[in-house]
Amino acid sequence: MERKKLKKALRGRENIFGGWISYDHPSIAETFALTGFDFISIDMEHAPISLASAQRIISISQSRGIPCLPRPVSHSNDIFKPLLDSGADGLVVQMVESYEEVERISNYLKYPPNGNRTFGINRAQDFGLNFDNYVKSWNEESILIIQIESKKGLENIDLITKHKSIDGIMIGPYDLSGSLGYPGEINNPIVKKACSKIIETCKNKNISCGTQISIPSENNIKEAIKNGYNFIILGSDLFVLSEWSKRTSETIHRLRQ
Repeated sequence: MERKKLKKALRGRENIFGGWISYDHPSIAETFALTGFDFISIDMEHAPISLASAQRIISISQSRGIPCLPRPVSHSNDIFKPLLDSGADGLVVQMVESYEEVERISNYLKYPPNGNRTFGINRAQDFGLNFDNYVKSWNEESILIIQIESKKGLENIDLITKHKSIDGIMIGPYDLSGSLGYPGEINNPIVKKACSKIIETCKNKNISCGTQISIPSENNIKEAIKNGYNFIILGSDLFVLSEWSKRTSETIHRLRQ
């Protein structure tokens, strides 16, 4: 799914499935890109993935026809700019709490006259060989997914979702649970009610709404779709390895008894 098609699918609230990368080895990125995901995200917020490693992951993902949407560690344009010029198809931006923050992020993402992204030459523009076409199409094709994961973001959800640059909203249930006073209790009725409010607002505004399932199965994916999510991150390399390690450790323990 190319960038333009992914954006159309997000805007159409189609069912979309993503992969999440926390380790920077290129073999992991290529394996994920061969899996059939609609897009791949790079977790640069909680994982020690450098800009150079992110550029390699972006390149690998796109070489297999899979758009790549990094999640930067902060809202700083010092982080956004080199990721975009490295060829990212857009961004997943964590902890967005207000309309003003979306406006600032959008300005960093879009070229004039829609924003104030500066004009540089790097991999995104095929090192200058595709500069004109890239600049001409970028504002229309670039993707912005924001994360709502705080009480303040929840309170401002109606205003936030009025911004035209948003292609999708991803709920961060763990951070949201902590912000609401129930850290880690993602199934707490108050936390679930908050998630339902975000889902319903997205539905009413015709904005895609997503979540991450750490250990995906056909049943819990179908349940998430039933609950109103239309794009879903299906685990991550970290969760895959962690779950395998847990099962293997339990097996070893049983065999030693």
